[in-house]
Amino acid sequence: MYLAKVRGTVVSTMKAPSLTGCKLLVIEKLNEDLTSKGTTEIAVDAVGAGDGEIVLVSRGSSARYIFSDKGSPIDAAIVGIVDTVEVTPSR
Repeated sequence: MYLAKVRGTVVSTMKAPSLTGCKLLVIEKLNEDLTSKGTTEIAVDAVGAGDGEIVLVSRGSSARYIFSDKGSPIDAAIVGIVDTVEVTPSR
């Protein structure tokens, strides 16, 4: 899993039937200090995230298990909305 920031939405009129009704969001990957890693991707939203929110993203086969259809073509799923991040500084 990793942290990301929601940057926008994707509208798709034609998609796999198992994705019907799923909200697709553009996310920007973040470092632990919430700075950008400079890469974006599309993720399926499972929690009702909105633009600008910091989210927790699951990838790979585990992302598919969030939804009822385990065969869905999902590689990334938003599984949480982050309230705070606390990182202990290295010594």
